[in-house]
Amino acid sequence: MSTESTSTESTSTDLRETVRERYAAAAVQVTEGGTACCGPAAIEVDENFGGTLYAADERDQLPAEAVAASLGCGNPTAVADLHEGERVLDLGSGGGIDVLLSARRVGPTGKAYGLDMTEEMLALARDNQKKAGATNVEFLKGTIEAVPLPAHTIDVVISNCVINLSTDKPAVFAEMFRVLTPGGRIGISDVVADDALTPEQRAERGDYVGCIAGALSFTEYRDGLSAAGFTDIELTPTHTVADAMHSAIVRATKPVTAGDH
Repeated sequence: MSTESTSTESTSTDLRETVRERYAAAAVQVTEGGTACCGPAAIEVDENFGGTLYAADERDQLPAEAVAASLGCGNPTAVADLHEGERVLDLGSGGGIDVLLSARRVGPTGKAYGLDMTEEMLALARDNQKKAGATNVEFLKGTIEAVPLPAHTIDVVISNCVINLSTDKPAVFAEMFRVLTPGGRIGISDVVADDALTPEQRAERGDYVGCIAGALSFTEYRDGLSAAGFTDIELTPTHTVADAMHSAIVRATKPVTAGDH
């Protein structure tokens, strides 16, 4: 192994640990009665991130702690068009808001999985699950680059402002494709950069933990999903979160003819 690849792996591990520590702190803060946000400080909240992006009736249906721990840049359950009986996976499920909303939409014959790498967030999410009385929910510990579920077992993958935090996005796209059933789909909220912005310019606009520095451009995102095997790829910007960087809805489908890609 070259020194360069060792150094890159070390940087990726360091970044992941930085993200984990910040999200752990956010979970603890919520557990102790505060609020959290995906931003330079765990408690920084503005209208571009967090629970305010959910409709009041959705927020009212859930434990206050699930809403307070929302760190996302959108509302993927509103764009995923979930149906009764479907199996849903939320990548980077945090305090569980999107999992609990999904569980209500797919009903008792469906199932909602949440995947998170942070023990503190998983503890908070399981607490919120009990408070919500959700029985068709399961929270799993793991990373979004190595999903602990078998191939072809999920109908819909959702995620809320988490994929941009990954240092290995091709692995995330490949894992989404692997776990989906043929004909399955993704409905994701994520931060996406204008094609004109260089990685350096993206980094100037926010750190990794702040959800911005790791963002792909629109073309990179589309190409990455296409390379993983997805079709019907759509990226729709919804609101600006920094200069030339947007919260966007990302949709794509795993072809019905697809095997284990």
